[in-house]
Amino acid sequence: MDKFIYKKSAGITALSASITDFTYKKHSHKEYAIGVTLRGIQHYNLDGSLQLSYQNGVMLFNPEQAHDGMAHDKAGLDYVMLYIEPQLLLEVIEKKDLVRFSTPIVYDYRIEKRILNLSNAILSEKDEALCNELLLSLADSLIQTNLSTDCKKDNASIRKAKDMFHTNLDNVLKLDEICKELNLSKFQFIRLFKAHTGISPYQYFLNCKIERAKQLIEKNGDIYSAVADCGFVDLPHLNKHFKSVYGITAFEYMSHLK
Repeated sequence: MDKFIYKKSAGITALSASITDFTYKKHSHKEYAIGVTLRGIQHYNLDGSLQLSYQNGVMLFNPEQAHDGMAHDKAGLDYVMLYIEPQLLLEVIEKKDLVRFSTPIVYDYRIEKRILNLSNAILSEKDEALCNELLLSLADSLIQTNLSTDCKKDNASIRKAKDMFHTNLDNVLKLDEICKELNLSKFQFIRLFKAHTGISPYQYFLNCKIERAKQLIEKNGDIYSAVADCGFVDLPHLNKHFKSVYGITAFEYMSHLK
């Protein structure tokens, strides 16, 4: 049976998941996502290439890196994941500019152990001070192995389009307005956007709405204001899309935070 448990502490979201049949829709996160495959094989497409994370594999996702995800076979999959805000990670490693993971999967016992220590602390609701110390320990091990400052910059048109998306999350996607602003045809824009992000403009916009709804639920504990503020038709509409990215409905996610 598919199971997803979310907890949040010290600005980090931890996920403990077991999946057999569930498949994540192609999406991206604004956070760094760092996880460990505990059992089975994690099967996902990242930047156009297939990745397989076997037991003890450490999975490293950069912000806004589009991916899907599923169990590789009927044996299913257990894993943990940490979602860390870019500004928080940069503060911990004392960098100003965004850094990137240079390898999507590594087998490094030290990093694995530190991910598990931090995820266990968050999931078992240990003190925030302890979680901060464990984050520092994890960040130190990441710096020594996998972080690169060779950061791929967004095309200026793509950056502008993303900014326009974020200012219109309570509405429908106004592709015509964006294309007019960028002086591109709709099809030129869709092709350019997918080439740079690995995801379509519509899916990116929808992901932004889902992520914004998640933030509002965490902040206010009011699921219905999240529905209204993010332009979803009703709660079932939000729940359906939320589940495709997070494995559980928005309503279930809210109950995890209590």
